[in-house]
Amino acid sequence: MLVDSKGCCCGGGMNFFAESDGKRLGWHEYFMSVAHLIARRATCTRGHVGAVIVRENNILSTGYNGAPSGLPHCNDSNCRIYKTTHPDGTLEENCVNTIHAEINAIAQAAKHGVSIKDSDIYITASPCIHCLKVLINVGIKTIYYAQPYKMEHIAELVRLSGIHLVQVTVESNQPE
Repeated sequence: MLVDSKGCCCGGGMNFFAESDGKRLGWHEYFMSVAHLIARRATCTRGHVGAVIVRENNILSTGYNGAPSGLPHCNDSNCRIYKTTHPDGTLEENCVNTIHAEINAIAQAAKHGVSIKDSDIYITASPCIHCLKVLINVGIKTIYYAQPYKMEHIAELVRLSGIHLVQVTVESNQPE
């Protein structure tokens, strides 16, 4: 086993457990970094989103946006977009084939019998209004997100529900 001058046996002298400046990642940075990594599995051609459900600093479930298991993924000829109009008149486009990352994380937990009540979720983008309603119903307490997405559509529901919405930014060297 090779060990570098700092006692790391990871190879190449690189310490995979610390940032380049030697500081350990905090919990928020850790879980959001995991969400960004999970987003790289997304099959949606319009955007990659990752989600991690966490309770007491333990990962309970993960999800990314894409087609249901075993069904064809979106591509240039298989992305079926439908349009809806919000009450404020803004147009929204969604894909018939895609399940959002948050819903996939909830479904994975349900499939494996994992309770997610009173947990938190880390998402690479703030939830759409439909996902927000489901997150409220399953008992998520805090939503941590990296990039804002149509915040004006969810602001009132966030206020009425009392769910906490917190932006967390993480420097990433990895493209999504």
